[in-house]
Amino acid sequence: MKCLILAAGYATRLYPLTENFPKPLLKVGEKSILDWLVDDLVDTTDIDEFVVISNHKFAQHFEDWKSNKKRTRPYEITVIDDGTSTNETRLGAVKDIQLAVEKLNLADDLLVMAGDNVLDFSLSKFVEFAKEKNTSCVMCHEENELKKQQKTAIITLDGNDLITSYEEKPTEPKGNLAVPPFYCYRACDVKRIQEALENGCGYDAPGSFAAWLSKQTPMHAYVMPGKRYDIGDINSYEYVKSVKLLSVIDDFKERGESNHERF
Repeated sequence: MKCLILAAGYATRLYPLTENFPKPLLKVGEKSILDWLVDDLVDTTDIDEFVVISNHKFAQHFEDWKSNKKRTRPYEITVIDDGTSTNETRLGAVKDIQLAVEKLNLADDLLVMAGDNVLDFSLSKFVEFAKEKNTSCVMCHEENELKKQQKTAIITLDGNDLITSYEEKPTEPKGNLAVPPFYCYRACDVKRIQEALENGCGYDAPGSFAAWLSKQTPMHAYVMPGKRYDIGDINSYEYVKSVKLLSVIDDFKERGESNHERF
């Protein structure tokens, strides 16, 4: 399995922090957002390559991150520059996925995820879930606020976690399970991205391909066992930093440690 990390956004709502620096490389505690995600997967899964898809403006930042990373944790990392330099000319997440798949001739199962989310649980169970179901899968969590439901993808499931409906930003949601940007795609389904784009699939939101695919083939959803923190603006970034710090301090206390120098 390979992991494709979507990091080609411009994070305009986080300016000035991200005006000249990519959001996934912002620090949360001792590590960047991207480090937290990647280190978890290296430690707990059999993923053998990480592909970071960036825009041209920030590609060198990710190349520098890659160089530093490989000095401390030797695993395969590839950075792809999608050639765009502004938010207005961005390719969109689905076209970025397609670019990476075609450029690297990726023929493996693929974990696709946004590189700017902080989780308080390991993604390893999601990867295991997808392997057990032997279908392409998404993650989901309860979202009971209507306004938030209308701004995201909402799915419904049967008793076996099979997706029975998948709607992007519905006006009248059929359920309350929201889909964050984490997807496990079977290799045979990854090959269908061009077909999807030719048949009305949206290309900006990362979940558009999953929504289209769910209408073509059975897909399952893994209910998140913990919390996901979406860093959308400076206030949410500051909040996530405080939450992550407190969680690590609590972890130290549980282990009887008093040295908090990691932060």
